[in-house]
Amino acid sequence: MNEFVICATRSMRDYASRVVSHLAKFSGFSGVGELFNGVDLLAADRFADGEMEVVVNSSIRGKDVILFTSSARNEAGISVEEAKIELYHAIDSLKRSQAAKIIVFEPFVSCSRSDRTIRRSSVGLWVHIKTLVSLGAQHIVTYQLHSDKSRSIVDPTICMIDDIPALTLLKRHLCDVYIQRIEKLENEVRSQWAFCSVDAGGEKLARGFANAFGAPLVVAHKQRDYSKSNSIMSINILSAEPIKGKVLWIVDDMVDTAGSAESLIRAFKPFEPKEVNLIAVHALFSPPAAQRLSALSAEGLLNRIMVTDTVCCPDTLLKQIPGLELIPSAELSARIIRAIITNASMNKLMRPFDAGMYLKSPSLFNE
Repeated sequence: MNEFVICATRSMRDYASRVVSHLAKFSGFSGVGELFNGVDLLAADRFADGEMEVVVNSSIRGKDVILFTSSARNEAGISVEEAKIELYHAIDSLKRSQAAKIIVFEPFVSCSRSDRTIRRSSVGLWVHIKTLVSLGAQHIVTYQLHSDKSRSIVDPTICMIDDIPALTLLKRHLCDVYIQRIEKLENEVRSQWAFCSVDAGGEKLARGFANAFGAPLVVAHKQRDYSKSNSIMSINILSAEPIKGKVLWIVDDMVDTAGSAESLIRAFKPFEPKEVNLIAVHALFSPPAAQRLSALSAEGLLNRIMVTDTVCCPDTLLKQIPGLELIPSAELSARIIRAIITNASMNKLMRPFDAGMYLKSPSLFNE
């Protein structure tokens, strides 16, 4: 096992603490709590003019450092810009403190949608990754990047990237809470459920759910107005089977303003599905998402919303959005760290999910 320390920027200290609690339960990691210095290891100081400096408060020479961080909505209420600057300073301070390896664990990369190489437009993800790597990050871990091409930004000869499919957490939750028995999967889910993409680009995500549960796939093709952000002109719905009476699960990697989800859910109304649900990994919920989702729920058009905690969801949002279910990811993060620190394979964490296999032998997915 590599000698390591776990720390966090201010934006993810509580999350990192939960990860450590799970890590301590694994064989050989019982003393890992002593390695967590999330509060004390890194300190963000301010000069009188507002400039920042991050200080490492104890020796990390020769150790691998796992740095948890987030630039999205976070538990500390820090803005996107300030969180990024703190992250960059933190990596520089860790490098200057002679860390053997710096592993940046950023569950949600907030600039991941800025990945189009369009002339005269900056590419936010490229800027972010380039900055992390040039400062000294040697390994980046994240959940469900916005597109597969995003991984190609990172030069593997300089820095490794692990993009973990966090949708598996949501598939497992569906099995644990809403299916539970293999008989229900075979006799009800496969004939009465359907999984739908939020747009043509998200077909791969929805197809992954359809394949995992053996249920039909519905594809929504939306036409955007690219002169405006978060705007949609029209939606066409493609399905090989009738939608009437089915339980629909709309799948996406993130929910931002919920504009796409709202348009699609309203477009489904004439098809008379039994119920419509929304599944996403990253719960950005930028205004007016909460109002839109609440309105859909009040109108009886949206039954439940299932998301992970890769982005902080305060109690106010949980109370404001009816039917919102928050799926924790800290245990999965702990398993990832265990694999990295012990130089073990992460193949089990990356493999496609099969609901039938899981319902027959859940323990196989807890290795």
